[in-house]
Amino acid sequence: MKQEEWLYEIKPKTALIRLNFQEIWRYRDLLILFVKRDIITVYKQTILGPLWYLIQPLFTSVIFTLVFNGFGNIDTGGVNPFLFNLAGITIWNYFRDCLNGTSNTFVQNAGIFGKVYFPRVIVPMSVTVSNVFKLGIQVLIFVVFYIYFAFKGGAGSPNEALVLFPVYVVVMALIGLGAGMIISSATTKYRDLTVLVGFGVQLLMYISAVPYSLQEIQASDKEWVQKALPIIEWNPLTQVIEGFRYMTIGVGSFDMGMLVYTCGIGVVVFLLGLIVFNRTERSFIDTV
Repeated sequence: MKQEEWLYEIKPKTALIRLNFQEIWRYRDLLILFVKRDIITVYKQTILGPLWYLIQPLFTSVIFTLVFNGFGNIDTGGVNPFLFNLAGITIWNYFRDCLNGTSNTFVQNAGIFGKVYFPRVIVPMSVTVSNVFKLGIQVLIFVVFYIYFAFKGGAGSPNEALVLFPVYVVVMALIGLGAGMIISSATTKYRDLTVLVGFGVQLLMYISAVPYSLQEIQASDKEWVQKALPIIEWNPLTQVIEGFRYMTIGVGSFDMGMLVYTCGIGVVVFLLGLIVFNRTERSFIDTV
């Protein structure tokens, strides 16, 4: 009797770090389907719909401008404060959306995970890819305001470091995806973390130089600011936000050594997230 040949064979996952690109490519149609779902359903049944892509960064930039630059007198290096804040918020929002979108992967998708086999990592990957679309819209908004302030004055000037923009996006994606997979794995046992994630992300934003520049902190003579300075300086997200401001509006800081450090942190966080995610997917269905 001729032995039947199987198209696919599902094997036990024993490797510590396992990211099967061949299998992910085989399920690329599912990945694209999830990306379309994430883009279409985010603001479905809302009154303003996709306009929220515009409203969120603009509203946050206005608030930051009033609070930090209006009341707090934080210097923006000659660049219009609104444009300064919009630059930081644009790249920060990509990280925030990747982290929030992937940090509840197991709990939100427990139903489909328990019924059908496919590479589980496709779900958090689809969130990261779909957020690139949102980032593209917000970068377009930033460009429109940059052109406006370029004519009005106070826009700064981009420089040759702009070619590194894709590198910064990849670093943000790696850190957001890796941290999100770690949190998602932890929330299968400790649901309290889902409540703390929102608070933690807000706190992280304030130590990532989003509403102020790193130079402003370094120049401060306040004791508590100087104590917090090492945390802010070595925060990889600070380096990405400072680098994005430097390449687009000419304020901020750029250091190739710190960029290499930031890329290394991004890779380490992603690999840690992948290890924890792979271990959790074997048994999470018993605890969710």
